[in-house]
Amino acid sequence: MIMSESIWRTRRKQELAPIQPVVASAKMRRSRGEKHPIEDFLWEYYGLRPGKLLQWSPGAGVILAGATEAEFSDTAGYRDAPGGGRWLDPDAIPEKRRTAFAWIRNLLEQTRDRPPFYGCLGLHEWAMVYEEQDVRHPQLPLRLGHAETRRVVESLPMRCSHYDAFRFFSQSARKFNPLPLSPENRPLQEQPACLHANMDLLKWCLKAQPYVPSALVIDAFQLARAARGVDMRASPYDVSPLGETPIAIETPEGRRTYVRLQGEIAEAAAPIRTRLIECLDHLLAEQLHSEPLLRS
Repeated sequence: MIMSESIWRTRRKQELAPIQPVVASAKMRRSRGEKHPIEDFLWEYYGLRPGKLLQWSPGAGVILAGATEAEFSDTAGYRDAPGGGRWLDPDAIPEKRRTAFAWIRNLLEQTRDRPPFYGCLGLHEWAMVYEEQDVRHPQLPLRLGHAETRRVVESLPMRCSHYDAFRFFSQSARKFNPLPLSPENRPLQEQPACLHANMDLLKWCLKAQPYVPSALVIDAFQLARAARGVDMRASPYDVSPLGETPIAIETPEGRRTYVRLQGEIAEAAAPIRTRLIECLDHLLAEQLHSEPLLRS
């Protein structure tokens, strides 16, 4: 596929425009040494640099007519295309990255096909501060105090399916989770209603940059921002100083609100997950099943 210079320049500008203010805010906070417990999570947890999010790509196999190495460099994987312009040659993807793409695709497929579970209630954030020394955002007070926070963890059913959330539990709170979670069995546990699994669509897009289109990366970024907002609103921290309304999951009304918002995030995540799987299928082509993968 060949994309004319006027089209790709217009598309790049249009696709990057919605995130320019978010990137500018992140850069400003960083320059001032300021912290925002909600907004900074994606940058810090996923190791995302603001400038990297603005490095536009059409994805692999698209020839950008009139493009130069100054804009699309060899170090990013671009090459001179047959007949002129620059492109990401899908046949030149390193084997190590293809192996990683196959693992990611398998995880995404199994997550997609697993029945959604809406009973976790965001308790992972509460389990992370079960021990007082494990508080991660000291600039925000615990909404109910520490003793009542522990009581919520002990009284509500815990069922976390996401290893990267579970590994941040206070050590003494891990016993409340009935699922055995580990990096090895991750593809056997993740499910499509999990806020963190849906936030991680951004991580998997970032792992596949620049071979997946920036439009997909940006959609995953916007989804992750929304999911993180719900995540922190339902946490034990008092987010009202940030202008956010807490979701009181210790109450029946709060639990209903959480499940509703969790469902909205899951619904928005589904087409992003499907698009990412399709992109990875394209990148893997005939090598899709060449490596043994952990399956349920």
